[in-house]
Amino acid sequence: MKKFFAAACAAAFLLSSGCSAMPLESSSETLIGSVPPAAEPLRNIPLNYSEQVGMWLPYVRFPEIMQGKSEEQFRNAVAELLQDGAAESVNTLYFHAHPNGDAYYRSEIYPDGAFLDGNYDPLRIVIEEAHKLGISVHAWINPLRLQTEEEMSALPDDFIIKKWINEGEPYVKAVNGRWYLAPAYAEAVGLLEDTVGEILDNYDVDGVHIDDYFYPTTDEDFDREAFESSGSTDLEAWRTEIVSRYVKALHDTVKSRDNRLLFGISPQGNIDSDYSSQYADVRQWGRGEGFCDYIVPQLYFGFENECCPFLPTLAQWEELVNGGVSLIVGLAPYKLGREDKWAGAAGELEWINDSDIIDKQIAAVKESSADGYALYY
Repeated sequence: MKKFFAAACAAAFLLSSGCSAMPLESSSETLIGSVPPAAEPLRNIPLNYSEQVGMWLPYVRFPEIMQGKSEEQFRNAVAELLQDGAAESVNTLYFHAHPNGDAYYRSEIYPDGAFLDGNYDPLRIVIEEAHKLGISVHAWINPLRLQTEEEMSALPDDFIIKKWINEGEPYVKAVNGRWYLAPAYAEAVGLLEDTVGEILDNYDVDGVHIDDYFYPTTDEDFDREAFESSGSTDLEAWRTEIVSRYVKALHDTVKSRDNRLLFGISPQGNIDSDYSSQYADVRQWGRGEGFCDYIVPQLYFGFENECCPFLPTLAQWEELVNGGVSLIVGLAPYKLGREDKWAGAAGELEWINDSDIIDKQIAAVKESSADGYALYY
């Protein structure tokens, strides 16, 4: 797993201090509601930091570290990844526990994830190895996204999602060959609450994290029946309310277990797109009204991006987030060395021509009012 970090160091993009960054035990970040990491490797007291240096571990990486691996091989791969991260001051891991209506943990609700072909519990191993190093673990879930139609056909008929499909219930809908929960229905939101509750009741995670798949489509047919029966006349406003309702339900489920646990949201960095394509009311969420503890906008833009240049977009998020919500800036080292075809002519080659771009963005974040940053490789 060293290549996740070694390649970054070679390109000089991880931290403003380079690959000799200060390790966690020497860091000045303040622990939130925890004891010193060495005192209790796996604890019931949530381990969190007032200044996050986060890292996503998405399911698309699981074939490399999990598929076809024994429990020992998986544990070693995770330990190596986390040790490399800790050496670069990473103190928070967002682990993809529930990406596609499945589970990379022991679940009585969902089937195992497609890349879990060994008889072990990935989430438990991740928590054990992370807490040894004083790294916080947030269970990352995609609330609405489920299996493809082909994958669903192979699952047992007693899987709750498949039962709903077979019974013709409106709580799930197919979009472009994949199933999604329809969040306008209380049954779907209840399942989301059960999903988070199952994780929190069985694992010593330090928080829960959701990303930017807030709504699967802008197609009016997706939830036409529910909209027409609602009495509302504004589809966009209605969907925005629906999204905030289930986001708050997830937040409240987390807090009902332990108020010290954190709930975080990672929306798109383009605020206009959050509203127009995802129905995500990020302005409301960022005001500290009980929707999240931290927000991680994905500022995956170069300084020369013609749509959302990094510095002005960072300033927009600084203005948006207040009232007790922490702003963690999502950065995109995965784009290094690649063309950015969505950046316009001025920014298309920026990630190729400027190997120090992440370095510079971290420096800008440290000069801003943000409370940290997170890296997507």
